Amino acid sequence: HREMVANLRRGDTVVTSGGIIGKVTKVRDEAEIEVEIADNTRVRVIKSTVSEVRAKGEPVKEGA
Repeated sequence: HREMVANLRRGDTVVTSGGIIGKVTKVRDEAEIEVEIADNTRVRVIKSTVSEVRAKGEPVKEGA
């Protein structure tokens, strides 16, 4: 898991520990990324709070 977070790239879909799902739009530095959570809505996220990294285009798991 730690390795996946360290290798985050633009376009990856991530889930934060707070349950927010979004797409990485920018890797700001080794500690922070920018994630788009809705059209034209981007938030700064601390990498250590990313709980899951999904493959590009992987569908959201229903009922998970």
